Amino acid sequence: MKKSLVALAVLAGFAGAAAAQSSVTLFGVIDVAARYTKANGQNVKQLTNDGSSSSRFGVRGIEDLGGGLKAGFWLESALSSDTGTAGDTSTTNKFWNRRASVSLMGDFGEVRLGRGKTSTRLVVDDFDVYSTTGLGDVTRVYNTLGSGTQTINRADNLAQYFLPGGLGGAYGSFDVAAGEGAVGAKSYGGRLGWKDSAINVAAGYQSTEGVATAKFKQLSLGGSYDFGMAKVSGLWTQLKFNSLKQNIYTIGAVVPVTTAGSVLAQFSDAETNNAADASNTAAGDAKFYTIGYLHNLSKRTSVYTTASLIDNSGRANFRVQSNAVAAARGGKSGGFDVGIKHSF
Repeated sequence: MKKSLVALAVLAGFAGAAAAQSSVTLFGVIDVAARYTKANGQNVKQLTNDGSSSSRFGVRGIEDLGGGLKAGFWLESALSSDTGTAGDTSTTNKFWNRRASVSLMGDFGEVRLGRGKTSTRLVVDDFDVYSTTGLGDVTRVYNTLGSGTQTINRADNLAQYFLPGGLGGAYGSFDVAAGEGAVGAKSYGGRLGWKDSAINVAAGYQSTEGVATAKFKQLSLGGSYDFGMAKVSGLWTQLKFNSLKQNIYTIGAVVPVTTAGSVLAQFSDAETNNAADASNTAAGDAKFYTIGYLHNLSKRTSVYTTASLIDNSGRANFRVQSNAVAAARGGKSGGFDVGIKHSF
């Protein structure tokens, strides 16, 4: 209740301030799916979120300062549209948990300050055909290796610089996050890529100060090519912490089958360097299979279905959804859903 009142007050304030901005936009996505997941002979049937896109709402604005310089802000919150719960469901003090930033933009590019996605995660998002969302999210088999990192997706206290457009297809961003005394929050990283016509390639690297100040490191390399009849993507990510190392190899494709519908398929092979060490709870390998179909009813509305299976080995116990039944170590986790997505 308190969160709802705060949200209404904030949005009302933006409405009153709209006249002072060059533009202010309210936006969002509502995505709800009926989902079935199973592991260890147990199953869960539920109505849930984020089957194809993350449910969210937000406000963004841009002010033209003249001379090619612009200022902007972006506030974005997660939305559990199956229950109406707003804000971060895991941390009560982060209402604008997806993004909260202010920017200066010009011919030099963009300087952005606040909370948001790290540059390296943007590489993973671009080359996962499910955009790290739903039952096909490739990061379901990413292992943070006991590092305590908080930056595998987004980071607080983030200062970012984005290269300007018009660089012949080159793009990139670089960031640094102040830890402010929190374990797993201090990091730096960046990405560089090139996109032209049907091809897109990029690389990202991030280093985060984890438990006992040891470095948690992520390196991601991705590429895609649109053949017309299918867009094929490949992604390799390596995660390292102390002596532990995980490699995740992913290949996926989006295949248009009608003017409005596409089949999405992806496979990932996650390998940990010491999977045979039964005393290490971080050890274990997994193979991740996903297939789905997305049908656009309009530019804003679509229906979809997705089926996925994670086959664990060793001591791995990855699962297809965070609140699904926990998989037994070395066991399987599977799921299937049907959903509706609408953006505004």
